[in-house]
Amino acid sequence: MPQDQRTASTYIFGAICPKAGKAAGLVLPYCNTAAMSLHLAEIPAAVAPGAQAVLLLDQAGWHLSEKLEVPPNITLTPLPPKCPELNPVENTWQFMRDNRLSNRIFRRHDNIVDHCCHAWNRLVDQPWRIMSIGLRDWEHGF
Repeated sequence: MPQDQRTASTYIFGAICPKAGKAAGLVLPYCNTAAMSLHLAEIPAAVAPGAQAVLLLDQAGWHLSEKLEVPPNITLTPLPPKCPELNPVENTWQFMRDNRLSNRIFRRHDNIVDHCCHAWNRLVDQPWRIMSIGLRDWEHGF
């Protein structure tokens, strides 16, 4: 595997609707409450008019901060601690790591951002993949 001792990060904030094969996301330089608010502001564009989006979240501090600006058509639903298998977007992150984001060396930070944007947009352009990654057989048994 390629190795590089430099460190630079960027963060993909993403939400998927496995049933409709839709997604909304942003690539941001920080992972905090302000970034989460920007992400939440992006999601309504992918939600059908008159529909309510339910966003499943782990209990990261920036996911549930009282300072979040939550649009009226989004309901935040925190999951129990240490239960990533309950959140369909976790499969998306694993897919992205396995197929688009791992084992790469970049010349500059801008290259990381560009690569993350390209990887996310490629996923968004494949609704069937979002559906196959995000749908869970067990969720239809209730």
